Amino acid sequence: MRVKSKIADAQQMARSITRLAHEIIEHNKGAANLCVIGIKTRGDFLAKRIADKISEIEKLQVPLGTLDITLYRDDVRQRLKLPELKRTEVPFDITDKNVVLVDDVLFTGRTIRSAMDALIDIGRPNTIQLAVLVDRGHRELPISADYVGKNQPTAIKESVVVRLAEVDGTDEIVLVEEDGSPI
Repeated sequence: MRVKSKIADAQQMARSITRLAHEIIEHNKGAANLCVIGIKTRGDFLAKRIADKISEIEKLQVPLGTLDITLYRDDVRQRLKLPELKRTEVPFDITDKNVVLVDDVLFTGRTIRSAMDALIDIGRPNTIQLAVLVDRGHRELPISADYVGKNQPTAIKESVVVRLAEVDGTDEIVLVEEDGSPI
């Protein structure tokens, strides 16, 4: 894959996360009934950043969890190898809470549908709200984000790659185009 353009650098990502936190607080009239849950892998690191920012602004600790949706995916049976399972860690009751589900990129909506199924197996939240760093379009399911860091229209042969310091050693978002080579 070849990099076509840089969508955001570390500073722009930090500003987006701050804005997302403020929008979440405003929409929910505070953070008293909030919890933040990130979808493995990059969504959980973004969820921590958002939860930390909300906690800093509101001066209260926001419950934070991580969600592994591997077994909820609708393509798990189509893959040839065994799925790699990660841990779901939601050490609090989500019943009657306003759950903010966090992921890095919203594309077809299938990941989010899987995540909602996983959340419902854990408890019955008051609301499930979706926060994403990038919405790239091309939905296959009727799912939309409540909070979006950046809307980035893409061609179907393009991909949005979010790199995070915790995983990749740097913070940036790039637009890549498939050309047969690795990133």
